[in-house]
Amino acid sequence: MRNPLLRFSLLLVAFALLTACDDTTDRLSQLSGPTMGTSWSVKFTGTPENGVPALKSAIESSLEDINQEMSTYLPDSAISRFNGLEAGGSLVLPSDFAMVLDEALGLAEATDGAYDVTVGPLVNLWGFGPDPERFEPPAAEDIEAARQRVGWHKLKLDDRTLTQPGGVYLDLSSIAKGFAVDKLAHLLEKAGISNYLVEIGGELRASGTKPQGLPWRVAVERPIPGVREVEKVVPLRDMAIASSGDYRNFFEKDGKLYSHTLDPRTGRPVEHKLGSVTVLHSSCATADGLATALTVLGPEKGLAFAEERELAVLFIVRTDDGVEEVMTPAFEALLESREGGS
Repeated sequence: MRNPLLRFSLLLVAFALLTACDDTTDRLSQLSGPTMGTSWSVKFTGTPENGVPALKSAIESSLEDINQEMSTYLPDSAISRFNGLEAGGSLVLPSDFAMVLDEALGLAEATDGAYDVTVGPLVNLWGFGPDPERFEPPAAEDIEAARQRVGWHKLKLDDRTLTQPGGVYLDLSSIAKGFAVDKLAHLLEKAGISNYLVEIGGELRASGTKPQGLPWRVAVERPIPGVREVEKVVPLRDMAIASSGDYRNFFEKDGKLYSHTLDPRTGRPVEHKLGSVTVLHSSCATADGLATALTVLGPEKGLAFAEERELAVLFIVRTDDGVEEVMTPAFEALLESREGGS
């Protein structure tokens, strides 16, 4: 008769050996590549259910699909095909495209047009889109002509059918990267990964922790052109973070900086002293869009908007003495809870 105690002890030894060999839960893995004119990065612990190569392939396929739907740099993308339609023409949007646009239109309504994804003609005119960059402001009459083509309220989205009113040029760059981050996060979770950090072009979403239970930590830059300094480090767990600012993408003429953040209501770059906005939210797409919207609204109106809606936002405002941090109560509360648990 076999000894059941001996068999049990042998199973324990075998399990211990297997556990010792499989250190993936304590090892940080990383995948990365190019996308959307920038780069993507995924850091995680554990082993994907179908293996790492299959996970990377799924990520790249998902990003390619998003580009084919929402990139204005691709002439055959869904958004480019819509932008090229004659007045009265319509296009049945892919489901992800329709979902992103629906959220964007909701944010446009909430901000009275400070956020507007039909801002494309102005983005192109100022040299911040697919058209060649420029190094001086466009003429006032050209700005006014472009403004006539802008207006989120002109769009009619019926279920997934979008009708071109004539001359409208959609630009989803202020929300598409955040949506892509969410999409990759869902892919990781579907693959059985619960501890991860996803980043695309500076927009991030984290879940769980790093190895040894350490928190993911994200640096918020100080909004000073030409300088790479950290203003604040934010512990991130089960949350997304997105930032918007005028200190990376701009041109200078006669000593004046012209930011890529355009106010759709004026047709010109924002001119207030708000250097950057950082938003914490469960959805990276929402955080991405809000960061742009609040940047356009500015330090006073943006703060009032965020506080009224209990949003977790960090505003970094330029002053004569440097920069000043202004946090909403929700941001302070989240920061305290994360730092207390780190």
